[in-house]
Amino acid sequence: MKEIVIDAAALPKLNVPAYQLAIDEAALSMAEAGEIGTTFRTWELSSPTVILGRSSKIELETDREFCRRRGIGIYRRCSGGAAIVAGPGCLMYNVIVSLDEHPEAAKIDRAHQLVMSRVLEAVKKQLPAARKQGICDLTEGDRKFSGNALRISRRHLLYHGTLLYDVDLEVLQRCLAFAPRQPDYRDGRDHGAFVTNVPLDPTLLRKDLAGEFGVDGQIDARDLIPTADKLIEQRYGREAWHTRH
Repeated sequence: MKEIVIDAAALPKLNVPAYQLAIDEAALSMAEAGEIGTTFRTWELSSPTVILGRSSKIELETDREFCRRRGIGIYRRCSGGAAIVAGPGCLMYNVIVSLDEHPEAAKIDRAHQLVMSRVLEAVKKQLPAARKQGICDLTEGDRKFSGNALRISRRHLLYHGTLLYDVDLEVLQRCLAFAPRQPDYRDGRDHGAFVTNVPLDPTLLRKDLAGEFGVDGQIDARDLIPTADKLIEQRYGREAWHTRH
């Protein structure tokens, strides 16, 4: 597995949330086409941003008026799951897994198990009390600090998620409406009582995640830009994609 390395200074457009989402899907598309192999990357947005799941209903899952007043963008990713808030203090990760190498991951429950066991081991190096709850959440003391989503293609799995270490929880709570789907352990709590930051050093976490996924080389993100540009034109650069539900 190779790590996708991004030089945002050399490629300023990669600071735009739409491009980060396009890079995630570009990695999957290029792996499917045999242009690259399995990949890993981490990234973080410079300002609070709402990211919807592929089928999320924008009016049900977000407070659009609050986001509009605060200038917080709302975008849509290519994977399932509910809306999340990313931004400073929220480490994002993405892995592309080969189903030829891991055929069991073609089943959703096994895909969660395959990836989240590695993410949890990386987290536990700094936070031994962390555990997995619900379908694919990571928690400390019954409070969630990591949510995750996936997309399964013909020969590859895209799996990505969040790890909260210093995100603005007040903004997070204001951006999101009450969750339409909830794990049992949430017990009806609102975002403020359910979601938390945990004391993780993001630099160490990136290193530990790379180790758990067996990263052994690098890919320059510029190799993905032509595919990402096409996805921007088709989807991520279009308001109709982000607001379609």
